[in-house]
Amino acid sequence: MEDSFYIEVGSSQRNHLGERICGDMFLSEKVREEGRTVVVLSDGMGHGVKANLLATLTATMALNFTKEHKDAHKIADIIMNTLPVCSERRISYATFTIVDIDKEGQCTILNYDNPDALVLRKEDVLDPEWQYITLEADDKSQKELRACTFKAQKEDRILLMTDGITQSGLGKGKYLLGWGYENVREHVLSLVKDKPGIAAGKLAALVVNKAHSNDGYQAKDDTSAAVIYFREPRHLLLCSGPPFEKKKDKELAELVKNFKGNKILSGGTTADIVSRELNIPIEDTLELDDPDLPPVSFMPGVDLVTEGILTLSKTAEILDKYSPRTELGKGPADLIVKQILESDAIHLVAGTAVNVAHQDPNLPVELEIRRSVMKKIARMLEEKFLKEVSLKYI
Repeated sequence: MEDSFYIEVGSSQRNHLGERICGDMFLSEKVREEGRTVVVLSDGMGHGVKANLLATLTATMALNFTKEHKDAHKIADIIMNTLPVCSERRISYATFTIVDIDKEGQCTILNYDNPDALVLRKEDVLDPEWQYITLEADDKSQKELRACTFKAQKEDRILLMTDGITQSGLGKGKYLLGWGYENVREHVLSLVKDKPGIAAGKLAALVVNKAHSNDGYQAKDDTSAAVIYFREPRHLLLCSGPPFEKKKDKELAELVKNFKGNKILSGGTTADIVSRELNIPIEDTLELDDPDLPPVSFMPGVDLVTEGILTLSKTAEILDKYSPRTELGKGPADLIVKQILESDAIHLVAGTAVNVAHQDPNLPVELEIRRSVMKKIARMLEEKFLKEVSLKYI
């Protein structure tokens, strides 16, 4: 994806009442070498384990075939003729919506039996001009799919949903015929108008929560929503360690000064260099939010100033153990992790100086630790958190 926008993907799901497993399946993958993003949402018939297996099979096939650049007709054809068909109702056991986004922002959406994807351009609904595709299955029955292609722009959003959303509230209260696509559309528009920068996962969660409330908080179906949000990339600069040569101090300071995005300085000497070169004061604090680490400092124009090696080592430890259920505290390492998770592109700069003046025999060891910790953080951010990462030695 070109640097003009970043593709943020988020989802939210709620299981059918009494089920421990969701009968819908959401999959998303970034094909890095091609700059593509593929997103799939499938709804297995019924609920529970059987529905989950059918949805998983469908979503996995859809994702893999799309990654292989198979034609939309071919993808649908293979899935339709692979899935079992309900003997009574003569319909496939799973639905699917596939979104394929290339590096230029060209989006192709293929939809079978899920509610239509809702495409927003800023605070308005965009009609992507749906086309109908009719397929003839092996049993001579005809299946109808809807497909569209459009070029995404910054601040566009795509909402995918299963019928647990549109049919919520069915048969009682305000929505006797179900919440319905029109009501979902109006609700999403009001959410986006209220908070134009709302995150993809947050918007998906609010849609699912509203559907759940329509059902009196007793889900009659598996309920899933996913949002794709095209937005400005969020950049983060993390500097740690003084440069190898003193004459590069100015280069480091200028890098920090001119960087467009959030900035973290990890290391007392690093902060001192930036403070001296840019003539910006550092204000120390005595707030011990983490008993294992020295407190943070403040510097105008820099978002976070922390101690070096210990804080970075703990940051790596938190990232390594991190899961969606992790609750971050207020300590320096937790604050670094929060900033990392809220950023898309992380630029790591590691100083490689050995401080001869201190005559400290531990410093070469410290240098090696710093280098390996920064490498470890970079690797985890790329592999586990799918962030764009650059690591520069200075």
